[in-house]
Amino acid sequence: MAETMRALRVNALAADYAGCAVETLPLPTPGPREVLVRVRAAGIGFPDLLMTRGDYQAKPPLPFTPGGDMAGDVVALGDGASGFAVGDAVVAMAPLGAFAEYAVYADRVLRPKPPRLSYESAAAFGSAYLTAYVALVRRARVAESEWVLVHGAAGGVGLAAVDLAKALGAKVIAASASDAKLALIAADYAPDAVINSAPGFRAAVKAITGGGADVIFDPVGGDVFDESTRCIAFDGRLLVIGFTSGRIATVATNIALIKGFSVMGVRAGEYGRQFPALGAENVAAIWALAEAGQVTPRVHAAVPLNRWREAFDIMANREVVGRVVLVP
Repeated sequence: MAETMRALRVNALAADYAGCAVETLPLPTPGPREVLVRVRAAGIGFPDLLMTRGDYQAKPPLPFTPGGDMAGDVVALGDGASGFAVGDAVVAMAPLGAFAEYAVYADRVLRPKPPRLSYESAAAFGSAYLTAYVALVRRARVAESEWVLVHGAAGGVGLAAVDLAKALGAKVIAASASDAKLALIAADYAPDAVINSAPGFRAAVKAITGGGADVIFDPVGGDVFDESTRCIAFDGRLLVIGFTSGRIATVATNIALIKGFSVMGVRAGEYGRQFPALGAENVAAIWALAEAGQVTPRVHAAVPLNRWREAFDIMANREVVGRVVLVP
């Protein structure tokens, strides 16, 4: 085994990833109940990009190695580590550390990689589907045959919501600002309808659903949120996932009163911290769905670690359908 490794390091918080660089570091040693993993693929999410400039709510001390979703192989075990052996293929969801050739994890955060998923697909899965699960199952409690409108449906989290909602038996409308992306989503995931989310989409939603969507999954915010309040069904649930539009919307309470809908915030990680037993159930549930082949993550591109900036730009420029992964 090598004595050093390459890792993407954030040494300063700055725009345009100016504080980031791939560096050579000593190979880490696993401590008690820790596992050293050779990273084969690491999924990129918007929080990873935001962390590089200090715009995310979690602000790790500098320097740090970003990257949460990981798939790889066990190469060494610390004292007392259990549940895994050298050579096992594993996955992890952790706040940091995955954008490197090797990473150390507590044994409790690792899970066996589902054999049906490639390393790249497994790295694209975890946090996106966990967010979708907490949103649709725990918060909205989606019922079979309810209409679910998914905004930002081409992004990693949005596409996970489309995929999961279909698996739950809901009727799904996938919404995106790109007709080309919608064509890919329609071909690969077969939602019940696709619509362009340009202003005026509420008319299409009402026509398709016969009055309004029961659940609206919104990682976009801004004008999309505003218009969503106009096409939600009575007793509907409007899920706030994020604000990729850049504007945090507000809701007039008279609209919520008249239309009888709820606005629900979704933070999958915080949900698990507040309710640890349910959090463990959530993680087990999504990986069971993956194991059974009931959901399928989509890898938009697999990019070598030394081309990390290209991978980040694909995400930042919203060119994806699914997730981009780094391959160290």
